Amino acid sequence: MSVARPWMLNLLWLLPLVVFALVVIHRRRSRLLSALADPGLLPALASLESRPRVVLRSVLFTLAAALAITAAAGPQWGERYQEVSQKGVDVLLCVDVSRSMLVTDVKPSRLERARREVADLVAVTSGDRLGLVAFAGGAFLQCPLTLDYGALGMFVGQLSSDLIPTPGTDLGAAIRTATEAFDPESATDRVIILLTDGEDNEGQGLAAAQKAAEQDIKIFVFGIGDPSGGPVPSLQGGGFEKDAEGRMVLSKLDESGLAAMARATGGEYVRSVDGDLDLDRLYFEGIREKTRAGEVKSGKITVAEERFYLFCVLAFGVLLVEGVLREKGARPVIPG
Repeated sequence: MSVARPWMLNLLWLLPLVVFALVVIHRRRSRLLSALADPGLLPALASLESRPRVVLRSVLFTLAAALAITAAAGPQWGERYQEVSQKGVDVLLCVDVSRSMLVTDVKPSRLERARREVADLVAVTSGDRLGLVAFAGGAFLQCPLTLDYGALGMFVGQLSSDLIPTPGTDLGAAIRTATEAFDPESATDRVIILLTDGEDNEGQGLAAAQKAAEQDIKIFVFGIGDPSGGPVPSLQGGGFEKDAEGRMVLSKLDESGLAAMARATGGEYVRSVDGDLDLDRLYFEGIREKTRAGEVKSGKITVAEERFYLFCVLAFGVLLVEGVLREKGARPVIPG
């Protein structure tokens, strides 16, 4: 079992004070009645209860208070599916996981920076459907468009350079895969965010971007890396990749090619700099400004079942029993 508002459970610490207050009230009433008349005459003058009945009523009242506090905390167990519909745009995040993304010219590495930027974006996004495409020499849809950002976050955490066995970087495949992942019947604006160092080994990126523009899809490119480049880590581990002549292989950020793809679709290009909020700015200052939110649907998501009403019913039942005991425990005054 989980609770929606765990801080409410701190009120349970007040229950000992409730018990103490009940004891004080009972003793005070007993003293006042003892001062009123002789103990032998009290049953004829006032309603009295036996000590066991008083204790039982106090226990029931305290139990009812505990149940009410638990209900207020929002207990949950079990799951159900819920249809979700919101206002937003459809966004496909295409993340480069090729070997060149392991270059450390951006700390701690290009790929780790991409993961962090996407995680930050998911944390601040509201209403938009997000999906995830991973690509290297090939591309595949890792997470379809969804409003379940928690599920998307799990896929983002799995991004690694071992995810796609095909070496190289095929930006055209990434854009085509993302384009095919959009719902053709959706009327909302569609956006592709490309996170890459821009080394388009197949040279198909611009052509794929132009075809995406024909379908009114905007591409926003987030370049990760340094234009001066950095050495690519070796596949064997330790050291760096070298060409046939024994020179280190350098991977450089291709800004001109990435900017051309963005311009072809009416999107924008930005380069990652120090800090972890660059993609957020591209989202709010670029995508939000150039798109129009429409109704998006994500089908069904799992939500926890609320069970607070069970505790409310139990608390009411316990109070009802306590009230019945009070009435039965009251003794009528016997006239003198």
